[in-house]
Formats: sequence, C-alpha cells, structure tokens
Amino acid sequence: MSDSHGEDTDDIVEEVFAVIEDRKERLPEDSYTASLFTHEKGENAVLEKLGEETTELLLAAKDGDRDAIAHESADIVYHLLVLLAMHEMDLGDLRAELADRR
Repeated sequence: MSDSHGEDTDDIVEEVFAVIEDRKERLPEDSYTASLFTHEKGENAVLEKLGEETTELLLAAKDGDRDAIAHESADIVYHLLVLLAMHEMDLGDLRAELADRR
C-alpha cells in the first residue's frame, strides 16, 4: 500500500518493527527503544506512553492540526509495535486481526 509520498506503508512498518526487534535483542545503551524493554516500570512504561500519545493525538485532532495528527499517530504506531514485541507478537498477528475485520 503506497501513501501520498509514494512510499510503501507496509515496508516502512516492517522496517520499524525489525529495528524494534533488533533493539530488543541487542539492548544498545543509547537506544530509546531498548530502554523501553529494560525500564524499571516494565510494560507500564510503554502503556503510559500509549496513553500520553493518545491524548496528544486527540488534542491534535480537535485542533485540526494535520502535522501533529500525523506525528502523534506515528508515535502511537511505534509504541504499539513495541508493545507487540514485548508480548512476543509480530506483524502477522496484527494483520490477521485486521483481516478478520474487513
């Protein structure tokens, strides 16, 4: 599925998820993603970020701020992908659920 910028959204999501999985495995010290997997709050750190980003998305939508809507939506997708990785899930699990909703 290509977007308005001519890029394949599926490829981008696959690439981001691959980076998340790599950071989960290697846990580089300078990685925000790795820090989510080792945070003292555990999964709650990601859940809090999802809540925060959702609130920011709602406010951006209320204000009709297209740039902020895109930014906050990307933050939600990113943190959702981290949550899937935490639960040993992958994009196939997400695709299967979305396919069932067609």
